[in-house]
Amino acid sequence: MKPFTYERATSPAEAAAAAARRPGAKFIAGGTNLLDLMKLQIETPAHLIDVNGLALDKLEPTPEGGLRIGALVRNTDLAADQRVRRDYGVLSRALLAGASGQLRNKATTAGNLLQRTRCPYFYDTNQPCNKRQPGSGCSALGGFSRQLAVVGHSEACIATNPSDMAVALRALDAVVETVKPDGTTRGIPIAEFHRLPGDTPHIETALEPGEFITAVTLPPPAGGRHVYRKVRDRASYAFALVSVAAVVQRDGTGRVALGGVAHRPWRVEAAEAEVPRGARAAMAAILANARPTHENAFKVTLAERALHAVLAEARG
Repeated sequence: MKPFTYERATSPAEAAAAAARRPGAKFIAGGTNLLDLMKLQIETPAHLIDVNGLALDKLEPTPEGGLRIGALVRNTDLAADQRVRRDYGVLSRALLAGASGQLRNKATTAGNLLQRTRCPYFYDTNQPCNKRQPGSGCSALGGFSRQLAVVGHSEACIATNPSDMAVALRALDAVVETVKPDGTTRGIPIAEFHRLPGDTPHIETALEPGEFITAVTLPPPAGGRHVYRKVRDRASYAFALVSVAAVVQRDGTGRVALGGVAHRPWRVEAAEAEVPRGARAAMAAILANARPTHENAFKVTLAERALHAVLAEARG
């Protein structure tokens, strides 16, 4: 691990301003992803800004009837909250499907959104990776791609987003609240938060330099049945080959977001009109632009079968 300097922020605006003043600075809270990457020298921040002392660990109702989740709410507390379990069940289920209990006790809402890919070539510093070192190439394109993206990828990167929580938030139409270094705030719809790789896979989110996440806001409850299904190589401590987050109404209509298939949580709202017709029709529309490799083509069929199981559970 390379040397770095350290400070503790006393307010969100101060944290953002400090990050803008120090090129190469990173925010740290739970550190469940960042510290691992620092030990491997994949991340080499010159300065760490500790945000654990900020009062961002509350869940509060919004005037519109939704729920505001502070950036520092731990994954365990979020999954266990009675309001989340009752009104946003798909989020609670997604959180419980991710990581171990020990990690969920430390991991935060904002950190979960910002965790980096688990592509094996990203973690192997002996291999070229455009996400780790822009312009060096993508080893995965001609390498082992079984776990990687089938849709939304590019000639520069076929990595996938590892977050279970983000998939559920995409199905729920969440909004990410932030503060910029100049003190201004904004809300970023979750649909616009994670970027597709294009030619710049190292730029993973819509955040500007120094911009700091303060909360995630959920809209009023959508009702319906909430289901999250994660298909992986083993029953625990594994990232998704395919995951499905669904909110299905009594009339058969529903929202569907996929994990494990793209550089960001994958949802195609226009395709959801096919959900009442069944999993095959819906998945054909959702993955209409899929370009799998010979090693991960099975994900297309796996996604259809996972959605079929989700819809069967949701409809009883």
